[in-house]
Amino acid sequence: MKFRLLSLALFLTGAVMAQNPYIALQGADATSEGIRISQPRTILAVDVTVACDRVLAGPYARYAQKFLGVRASLADKTTWSITGAQIALLDAETSLRASAPAPATLRSRSYAVSEEDFARLQPDKLDMAVLPLEDAARAAAERIFSLRRHRLELITGEAGEHVFGEGLNAALAEIDRQEQSCLELFLGKQVVSTETRRYVVYPQSDKKQYIVCRFSPAAGLLPENDLSGDIVLLQIEPSGALPASELEAGPKEREVVKCRVADPSTCTVVAGGREYARSVLPVFEFGRTINVALPRK
Repeated sequence: MKFRLLSLALFLTGAVMAQNPYIALQGADATSEGIRISQPRTILAVDVTVACDRVLAGPYARYAQKFLGVRASLADKTTWSITGAQIALLDAETSLRASAPAPATLRSRSYAVSEEDFARLQPDKLDMAVLPLEDAARAAAERIFSLRRHRLELITGEAGEHVFGEGLNAALAEIDRQEQSCLELFLGKQVVSTETRRYVVYPQSDKKQYIVCRFSPAAGLLPENDLSGDIVLLQIEPSGALPASELEAGPKEREVVKCRVADPSTCTVVAGGREYARSVLPVFEFGRTINVALPRK
């Protein structure tokens, strides 16, 4: 008898779930393999994406106005910002099907050129003489103007009649690269990187707000107990609407199974008074338990 009820319950659950994914079996059932316990719960994954904007001052920044006629930043500056967030359901099956994390990448660095630092071998260094900083900056500025003159000569044809086609393009690209390296010594460079971190939230029936983490424009994402940052908050607002109420069995039904109906709740991620994500997701903790009648023979 119990096995028959269980098979009917599983059949009913499959039919109900096909119509409404907000319903799940609740309670204990006896099976041929033993007691099966089902306790529906909701697990939320909150992904927060931040960007790090680093401005690195060039070693010749103080001479940019004197030799190039432009102003440059004299100090390094790092600024973090939240660029977005996502909210999704996470359960045991999802965790098992989740793709493996990206493997570690091997990053090689060149002593001559680096993406995040300035070239250790200065492009304007043509001899072994050690110049004072101002004289080195003057030499770099002269190098920039020399490269620009050579570029103009190549474009106008004054450099010679035999530079054309792919050779001309390669020469212009190399001049641009060298000029950019020299300009960075004065104007500095900007490095922008992004990262996404996942935070797992377990909703509770008596709690609608959760501190996911904290954020600081100077340090980025911080642990929730670090009071130096602003709160990144997950808010859950239950709708109170339970669309499966028509499935509830009447008081005269004898063969029933308990099911938990999730509430379609509005979940939002807020930080610094700004909303970064909003999703309507089924939350079982704010739902209710109903009896569903088993189909009769």
